[in-house]
Amino acid sequence: MPKTSKVKKKTSKIKSKTKNKPKSKVISKPKDIVKAPIKISKNYIPKDSEKYMCEKHKVFFRMKLQEWRKELVKANNEALYNGSMDDNSISADIVDQASSYTDKNVEMKAINRQIKLISEIDKALTRIKDDTYGYCLDTAEPIGLKRLMARPVAKYTIAAQEKHEKDEKVHADD
Repeated sequence: MPKTSKVKKKTSKIKSKTKNKPKSKVISKPKDIVKAPIKISKNYIPKDSEKYMCEKHKVFFRMKLQEWRKELVKANNEALYNGSMDDNSISADIVDQASSYTDKNVEMKAINRQIKLISEIDKALTRIKDDTYGYCLDTAEPIGLKRLMARPVAKYTIAAQEKHEKDEKVHADD
């Protein structure tokens, strides 16, 4: 009987040692330290004097893109809701029907453009997370703050964009 009691004591000591090891490893990892998010004022505007695409710039453009996305989604939802209300009004006059059809067609094209723009905004937000936002996808050169302020979803520098548009025109003519 005394032998079994010794075995129990040994196993309890081993278990207590293994429990302490993971705690010390977790504390010693420097990667677990999380930086506090940077906050900017609503009046903040990126300046050329600051380092290009610093954290402030990324936060500014992320906020701008997210706000733009919310507005587009809200506008699309309102247009779709209000457009579906008009479906019940069918006129006997052929001209009125044609006019209504044309109006709906124009409205749907606008909604489709906005949906594509929302997709571009999502891609830009992904590039912000990947730290590639603000740099040309072709040349990896900085796009520039002025261009990004005018077109936050810009993917190319002006020169690269002109080249892409020229290539599209050449392929469209074929």
